[in-house]
Amino acid sequence: MSRVGKAEISIPKGVSTKVAGRVIEVKGPKGTLQHSIHPQIAFEITESTVSFTRPSNEPAIRALHGTSRAIVANMVKGVSEGFTKTLEIVGVGYRGEQKGNGINFLLGYSHPVEFVPPAGITVKMDGTNKVVISGADKHQVGHVAALIRSYRSPEPYKGKGVRYSDEVVRRKEVKKS
Repeated sequence: MSRVGKAEISIPKGVSTKVAGRVIEVKGPKGTLQHSIHPQIAFEITESTVSFTRPSNEPAIRALHGTSRAIVANMVKGVSEGFTKTLEIVGVGYRGEQKGNGINFLLGYSHPVEFVPPAGITVKMDGTNKVVISGADKHQVGHVAALIRSYRSPEPYKGKGVRYSDEVVRRKEVKKS
């Protein structure tokens, strides 16, 4: 049995769960999230825990078992604590500035790159070269971070660009002739 799938999810105080058919809705202080569970995966919700079981050991069902449990666990953590990702802007003249709830990035292009976050995600500048992305949905926070990073990915020669705060950029030597 899946080690991830068989672990129960404990529901902290202040978080409530509701089931409508195959859809689990989780509400907490940071927001509300919902996810549809695959029909092959059975789940049971008590007052303080959520547990998942599977009918067979087929590889596809085993994968759905662990994935369903992990998604609901991330939903519970997201609505209670939230998720954050931090990006760094590296390079001479590269910076960002807060404009309302969005950000204008100056990344070496002839124009500023404007970014407005989707609903449920907050993006803040910490100084001029650090971007903090936070929200309740782990998938959406990661997607927004990857989107901002794609505006100017770090290049391997000088290391300039937008990178995750814990990312290590491997540097190359200049070609010698």
